[in-house]
Amino acid sequence: MGLIEEALRKSTQQRKGSVRGNGALSAARAGRSAVVESTIRQYLAAPVDREAMHRNRILNTVGDVSVTRAYKILRTRVMHRLGANGWHSVGITGTTVGEGKTLTAVNLALALAQDVNNWVFLVDLDLQRPRVGTYLGMRYEHGLTDYLTGQAEFSQIVYDVSIPRLAVIPNARSVEFSSELLLSPHMSDFLHFLQTEPPRRIVVFDMPPLLASDDVLAFAPRVDSFLLVVSQGQTARRTLSNAKEMLREINVMGVVLNRSTERNDSPYY
Repeated sequence: MGLIEEALRKSTQQRKGSVRGNGALSAARAGRSAVVESTIRQYLAAPVDREAMHRNRILNTVGDVSVTRAYKILRTRVMHRLGANGWHSVGITGTTVGEGKTLTAVNLALALAQDVNNWVFLVDLDLQRPRVGTYLGMRYEHGLTDYLTGQAEFSQIVYDVSIPRLAVIPNARSVEFSSELLLSPHMSDFLHFLQTEPPRRIVVFDMPPLLASDDVLAFAPRVDSFLLVVSQGQTARRTLSNAKEMLREINVMGVVLNRSTERNDSPYY
């Protein structure tokens, strides 16, 4: 019995030590979290319209489990690619207008921000046809174009939309000389702000379609990788073939199939 009692005594001591150790670890994590929170800049508040978000099928207003599951899978695959290569930015593009690349960009950014380990910037870089602010129903004064043309400061174009770990840089107005702005010194300064703003964030750029302008080709060297969005029943084979030639010059992470007719409504898989 003495041996059993001794074993029980040691086991009890080990459990107590484990509890103290876990408590210390939790305190350390909480301390790190507090440090991170204290370094985060407070951005301008921009109210969003949940009804507009629901109409536009934005992720946190959609109750379709299969949609949520699909974006979580996309998020995890993107995170694996980013982590494996030390990347921090991804551009979302399509071949032509109407394939769902803005919806994909917004919902991917939301899905990434839902992971407590990620902080995200969502940037509307479609300077000719900006839609991110519209999709979220945002109300704001200045956008990215205002910064790039010297009419606003960085602090005036980054918005807190009351979604944890997500900051949005919308675009207030379109411009015709978009590719020139993407290569301008102001854009270099803007990217520097994004890269040095604590904590280090994943940057999701909503880009124009590949075949609509030269913007993607001009900006591609400044983005770690791209996702190409194609739409079932809408993206023509000839269009995709033309885009394929342009993609030879771009680092493509993968292809997202939008409006797929394949569904799995199982409550589990």
